[in-house]
Amino acid sequence: MATIAVFNQKGGVGKTTTALNLLAGIAQAGARPLGLDFDPQAHLSHVFGVQPRVADDSVYSFFVRQRPLADVAVITRSGVPICPAHLELAKLDSLLGKGVNVVTRLRSALRGTERAEGPVVIDCCPLLNVLSLNAVFACDLLLVPVSADFLALQGAKAVDRALDALEPVFKRRLPRRYVLTRYDGRRRMSGEVAQRMAQTLRPEEICATRIRESVKLAESPAYALDVFRHAPGSHGAHDYRALIDELLSAGFLH
Repeated sequence: MATIAVFNQKGGVGKTTTALNLLAGIAQAGARPLGLDFDPQAHLSHVFGVQPRVADDSVYSFFVRQRPLADVAVITRSGVPICPAHLELAKLDSLLGKGVNVVTRLRSALRGTERAEGPVVIDCCPLLNVLSLNAVFACDLLLVPVSADFLALQGAKAVDRALDALEPVFKRRLPRRYVLTRYDGRRRMSGEVAQRMAQTLRPEEICATRIRESVKLAESPAYALDVFRHAPGSHGAHDYRALIDELLSAGFLH
């Protein structure tokens, strides 16, 4: 099944919101996705109501103890299984380094005995560290949220350069899509960021779907809910359904 990593080297662009609602929307469509929280801040885990007290109950033990993902996964209240994060994940770079076997640990697991039943969605931290490198090497698609501000676009361009530098390792261009988030057509900056995206990134790699600025979307994590359960008729729910349909039609969700 498909593995999607949600990543940008700029924080606050909607990575966790996107990962959360991709998982929820995929589950609503009848599939059984698996969420992986690779951010030591553990925001995705918190929204799903999972807060491991010790690091060994998180994906930390997958990397440090070689514990199977299936043993780490927790079935959340929404029915979506998630492998939660823990603050100790911040120590992985110093503990493990960035050797080939380390940064391909997740890829080997997902393509071997731990192959998932449904799509896998990874919420990455905004650093190019051992966790995000594992996500990059394991994913079939890197989805880069770009909030409608210029610093977010700079972060997306940094991701693009980093992926280009890794092409000799992959021996191909890693599939990527850039999705504009927090878009408000009434704001001049939103239009300018959209225009610059089209000028600086490959047009075919920019999602047609734009995630509009929405109060219901922004407030849903505070209620520990995805937007489909919090406000199913909202712009946010409509836009994330459209994004899932777009990824499905492009062959990234199967």
